[in-house]
Amino acid sequence: MSDGGRPEGERIAKYLARAGVASRRDLERMLTEGRVKVNNAVVTHPATFVTEADLIQVNGTLIDPPERTRLWRYHKPDGVVTTHKDPQGRPTVFEKMPPGMKRVISVGRLDLNSEGLLLLTNDGGLARRLELPSTGWLRRYRVRVHGEVEPAALAALSHGVTIEGVKYGPIEAGLDSRKGSNAWLTVSIHEGKNR
Repeated sequence: MSDGGRPEGERIAKYLARAGVASRRDLERMLTEGRVKVNNAVVTHPATFVTEADLIQVNGTLIDPPERTRLWRYHKPDGVVTTHKDPQGRPTVFEKMPPGMKRVISVGRLDLNSEGLLLLTNDGGLARRLELPSTGWLRRYRVRVHGEVEPAALAALSHGVTIEGVKYGPIEAGLDSRKGSNAWLTVSIHEGKNR
């Protein structure tokens, strides 16, 4: 215990997720199934705290300590899903990673038909912090739309909008070009809600 009465180290599911074993949710299930040992004793409670000094095994395999926090840029092509497991069998971003690369997590998501910059990290805590609107990151998208684009409608987005009961914050949108029935917009938002 530290001087403040809190255990030293970090919760085992978080530690193992940072080590690239699995997601925290999957690890919590593995704990309840008795598949995790700390110092040769089975551990079933997710509130168990561990440090790099502990001997940790999952399914009988010794786990190396987590690597330092890393962040990668990835250009996601369209037709690839930003998920670890797709029930429909579509290709995923994570299947496209180099062989032998440890488990990484996406910072946010891009839709199946979207392409562009996606940040990946080996630290779930960092991913959550970067996704929060309070971080203040501006997300910029180039969007193709069909039909006539009214400049007044684009300007009105700067006040936010409510769609199907969901309130969206201010959106900066500008018309880049128009060709036939297609128009290209640049859309900038501070929150990462779907669409």
